[in-house]
Amino acid sequence: MTLQDGPIVALRALRPQERAAVLDVFSRLGDESRRQRFFGAKPRLSDRELDQLTDVDGRTRDALVAVVSHDEHAESVGVARFVRETDDPETAEVAFAVADDWQGRGIGTQLADALARRAQAVGIRRLRASAFADNVRSLALVRRLGRVVESRRDGPTVELVVEL
Repeated sequence: MTLQDGPIVALRALRPQERAAVLDVFSRLGDESRRQRFFGAKPRLSDRELDQLTDVDGRTRDALVAVVSHDEHAESVGVARFVRETDDPETAEVAFAVADDWQGRGIGTQLADALARRAQAVGIRRLRASAFADNVRSLALVRRLGRVVESRRDGPTVELVVEL
């Protein structure tokens, strides 16, 4: 996709060995973005967390990465992922992260739309997402993916389930 201000962003499947792509996005999240994505302070990702975030098979766990190419290098600016629920294989939990300096430019929307299409292609009918209630942009992003069939608030967090 070409952003309004010129850069071209490619969305592609995250490969299992791409820990650097996940770390690239994580390193460019500010404290507030990390709090919202990981539900608390998160100064770094452990090796175990990196393994989990890059454990993808395209059916039960899948992830997309948004990449901006510059002359000699590429930078990862966003990641979206789903993990199919074992007790309800037609539902998957989703999560998104876009580097702070790339937020508000449509990357999260494009990642969410593409991830929803990939989820549907493997038989997922519903997406579940949790966010802090004050994370209005993330909640709006999830709501636009389909019809909200469940909405629960538990303290500071909101859980939404949308039917694709």
